[in-house]
Amino acid sequence: MASLLHQIQHQSVTIAAALPLDSGQMLPSVTIAYQSYGALNADRSNAVLICHALTGDQYVASDHPGTGKPGWWARMVGPGKPIDTDRFHVICANVLGSCMGTSGPATPDATTGAPLGMQFPVITITDMVRAQAMLLDHLGISRLHAVVGGSMGGMQTLAWAATYPDRLASALVIASAARHSAQNIAFHEVGRQAIMADPDWQDGQYYGSARAPTKGLAVARMAAHITYLSEEGLTEKFGRRLQARDIKSFGFDADFQIESYLRHQGLAFTDRFDANAYLYITRAMDYFDLAEPHDGRLAGAFAGAKDVRFTLVSFDTDWLYPTSESRRVVQALQSVGAAASFVELSAPFGHDSFLLDVPALDRLVAGSLRAGLA
Repeated sequence: MASLLHQIQHQSVTIAAALPLDSGQMLPSVTIAYQSYGALNADRSNAVLICHALTGDQYVASDHPGTGKPGWWARMVGPGKPIDTDRFHVICANVLGSCMGTSGPATPDATTGAPLGMQFPVITITDMVRAQAMLLDHLGISRLHAVVGGSMGGMQTLAWAATYPDRLASALVIASAARHSAQNIAFHEVGRQAIMADPDWQDGQYYGSARAPTKGLAVARMAAHITYLSEEGLTEKFGRRLQARDIKSFGFDADFQIESYLRHQGLAFTDRFDANAYLYITRAMDYFDLAEPHDGRLAGAFAGAKDVRFTLVSFDTDWLYPTSESRRVVQALQSVGAAASFVELSAPFGHDSFLLDVPALDRLVAGSLRAGLA
């Protein structure tokens, strides 16, 4: 499947400038794939950057070229929608390390022409943000009306406020956190080990071969997908109902609907994502801790962001990024005098609530973006 992913053509730009990384390594140049929607106004003040989550991509409001499915946030972005493309110029870039056109492990080595694989340097959330800033420089956008993101996208949004506070007027952070918890790191490690234990992973050099670690990647996706849901939602949708049978098989086929659902989710994921990219992006999330460079004081990360307006949203059934994590961010922002509003919404969908039909979220997003608009 990796070879099929690489056949997709994306709108992208290659920037010849070097990109320094948190690891101390450097990318001599970087290619960034992106999509944009709506027109940039005369004074370039209406740009909104949307940051996608772990398995998302730049196709936020347009059909995915590989699967043909609608954009991952098409319900939120478009003409007359909460992120209104009649009013805003919306940009969404595929993150560094991913597999939809931006530089990552499948990028060819400049010397050999072979995919870098595990020779691609390990990256961080802040490295992703630096690459996005390079894209905006290339597009001639010096300041953003807002940066918006959910989950890993929310991490990028917080990193934007910490790294480039003078380049954004507002930040909308949904179902996210300023650090990855030990529990979250543990779930990611299970997924990575599933991929690397697959014999078809071939130490990451499976590109161009007839074998790819689809079984390991499917298991990684299954494990992660459980964390995106809530017990309430799983019980309501599946319960203990059997899948296409009246009695248990007393074997190891998918007896239960939830088993069949997870297997489908795992296999479908391998059609649109690269296993090595999954390793790199999950590692970037694990390293994320905005307080760490400031002696553990999260307020230190936001010392320069006093003039940024923050809106934070959590969901009451999200146990992956619980409300306590959003409250921690809000307390840090308030301690430095930043304007920060926060709301916990009720929704049965768990962490995935930010992607699903929650009308209260639509109203909050629309209201947040209207604030401060000339």
